[in-house]
Amino acid sequence: MNYSFEYMDIILLAMIAGFIFLRLRGILGKRTGHEDNLSAGFEHEDIPKKVQKIINKENFDESAKKEFLSGAKIAYENIITSFSSGNIKAIKTLLDKKVLNDFNEAIKDREEKKLISETTFIGINSAKIKEHNQLNNMLEVSVDFVSEIISCIRDKDKKIISGNPEKIKKVYDTWKFSRDIRSENPNWFLIDTQA
Repeated sequence: MNYSFEYMDIILLAMIAGFIFLRLRGILGKRTGHEDNLSAGFEHEDIPKKVQKIINKENFDESAKKEFLSGAKIAYENIITSFSSGNIKAIKTLLDKKVLNDFNEAIKDREEKKLISETTFIGINSAKIKEHNQLNNMLEVSVDFVSEIISCIRDKDKKIISGNPEKIKKVYDTWKFSRDIRSENPNWFLIDTQA
């Protein structure tokens, strides 16, 4: 009987992850190559200049911070759930090369040891910008997240070796995101994670 609930949970989580991915793509953006072919019925300006104006450190105002945090929350949940399930392809475009390599190594190590990671993301209690700096053309924003997650690691025989599948755990993370202000790509990349 428990197995049917586990399958339902997996299906539900997959549907939620799909929804989050679509929302994330809508908020953080995706380049299609046709950005300049805007309808003549809309007023528009030079998009790269507009984007640069919004994200320069001097113009990272309350409105820009609010919009950034909205996308960062979605990215946070999506990255945690995708990493837990081993689906690195779903979040590849959100990760800096170093973080991507670290995540790939961790997933590979988990697979070699035949460990199963189970994570249920309950929600984000808070997300606050800790600091933001501009280094040359890179804008870096650190965010303190407080979230609630149920997680455990099982061995190949499904024995629990860490965590608790029935207990909600409060998690404190500081993640750093970065974006090249010269780039037309509106996406931010995760460049560092600290627990």
